Amino acid sequence: MVLFGNVRDITRDPQGRRGPISVMDATVDVLKAGGYRQVILWDRVNGVQGVSAAQWRDVVSAATPAQPSQDGEAYDAGARPQRAPSGRIAADPIEFLNVVANAVKSETADAPAFVLDWTEYMFGEPNNLPAGERDWLTLLGKATRDAPLAGTAATSRPPVVVLVCNGLAVLPPALYVNNPDWATVNVPLPNREQREEAILGLGTALQVTTQVAPNTRGLTDLVDALDGLTIKDIHNIAALSGNQRGLSAESLVSLYKFGEHTSPWEQLNRDKLRTTTQTLRERVKGQDRAIEAVNKVLIRAYTGLSGLQHSRKQRTPKGVLFFVGPTGVGKTELAKSLAQFLFGDEEACIRFDMSEYNHEHADQRLVGAPPGYVGFEEGGQLTNAVKKRPFSVLLFDEIEKAHGRILDKFLQILEDGRLTDGRGETVQFADTFIVFTSNIGAAEVNRRSPNVRDEFIERVRDHFVEHLHRPELLGRIGEANIIPFDFIDNDDFLVQIARSKLTPLRLRLQEKWGIRDIKFDDEVRALTAVVSTMDHTAGGRGVLAALSERIIDPLATFLFENLASPLDADGRTLRVSQLSDGPEFGFQLVQ
Repeated sequence: MVLFGNVRDITRDPQGRRGPISVMDATVDVLKAGGYRQVILWDRVNGVQGVSAAQWRDVVSAATPAQPSQDGEAYDAGARPQRAPSGRIAADPIEFLNVVANAVKSETADAPAFVLDWTEYMFGEPNNLPAGERDWLTLLGKATRDAPLAGTAATSRPPVVVLVCNGLAVLPPALYVNNPDWATVNVPLPNREQREEAILGLGTALQVTTQVAPNTRGLTDLVDALDGLTIKDIHNIAALSGNQRGLSAESLVSLYKFGEHTSPWEQLNRDKLRTTTQTLRERVKGQDRAIEAVNKVLIRAYTGLSGLQHSRKQRTPKGVLFFVGPTGVGKTELAKSLAQFLFGDEEACIRFDMSEYNHEHADQRLVGAPPGYVGFEEGGQLTNAVKKRPFSVLLFDEIEKAHGRILDKFLQILEDGRLTDGRGETVQFADTFIVFTSNIGAAEVNRRSPNVRDEFIERVRDHFVEHLHRPELLGRIGEANIIPFDFIDNDDFLVQIARSKLTPLRLRLQEKWGIRDIKFDDEVRALTAVVSTMDHTAGGRGVLAALSERIIDPLATFLFENLASPLDADGRTLRVSQLSDGPEFGFQLVQ
């Protein structure tokens, strides 16, 4: 069998005689309890362990029949045991596997069990094995094929071979796939009950300010925060708590997992949430109803009532939003503003353009290629981004353009809060906030209709149910989290958007040319003239296009023709004069 997964962890002693023991020791105990008097361990560094040199010689003799040499004398074709420098018995892979193969095929009355540890370092690239390693696999494969059938052997306990590794991907699939002689046994990560038992077993070794006792909220929250970690991780966290006194349980886990003493989610409080709508409105204009809906979702996450549609308590993402509406109305801008509000940095908004994932196998770009394929070592774009920045807003832009197979990945993320990449590493999404954006229905919905918002929601429902045939994904997102954006027809809102776009222009002029400020003779009148020339169906993007055409491009020409170096403008103010009632402007540098 292949024993894989969480094999480097510690676990409860199956016999109940000791404290936590390693999974390897527990495996040996289980085999011995099953009647195997000899459990022989081997790895490439330490050689043979678990038996004495004399016992190993007996195993070799019993498993390896004597064969005549060419001159008629008998010789032993098995391993010749030697003492390794560490005091253990040295045996290279081919020697040991020869003994294993012969033992598996024989019908001995007292069969041993063989456990090969660290086999992830035994083989090279699974799809490009050297000749020697292919010989090892052939040896094992033939031995298990030729072994006596179950129930026909002289003993009820035939020899057993256990390969221990941290993941199936490191072993050649030809060994165990569709092979009835081999079984794969996964050692899972600890469940809630096991994590709770490990925490309570630490006693005073876990030093936190949070009350961690049976039937307390502190214990429940800590058990949830440790989802995806091992029992050994929990013991490491307890050791860390002795050096980092005065931390809450959540801060301690954040320090251990991310190297940060405080979690941004822990800093989200009532006072900050009361400013949500005001803060977001500073950057997103004309979408008050969408901002109010976002505020409700944040309050739901803060009060711990998000994720109630799931059957059991899980570490799901902190929030999920689906922004739908016409182009250029502020969907992406609101996602960036949300990242700035939650994490203090707009760069915490990690954007994925889903039009790049419109092919069936594009999911490999998100989670990484399978073992043996090009790019396997690099991992996936999504999983790598979350590992690098676990506290983030994940923006999946124009989700309707992605292939349906890509959308299946979101089922696991939204339901379980985790995703396993191509290298077998599980990535947690519990500290992320997920935002989908879409233009579904933008071309069909009548902008003058009194029920624009309901029509957008209906178009989204039809897209997932009738077009994609994935109502389950819509159920994971939740119809309550679908937030329609309004068309922007009001010139006042467009002028506000234009004014907000002048802020980065001011910063750029100050950084590049040392220009202190931009002054309009009448800013509102000037910007009104600019937006009057734009395509109103383009929304905010149309505002930026009009600004570029009417102000930014003429300004660039002015700077190019009149300034030889930044020193010519350093500390001066740029005056913008409207030459007529239209969007024509003149520029002048003044003191």
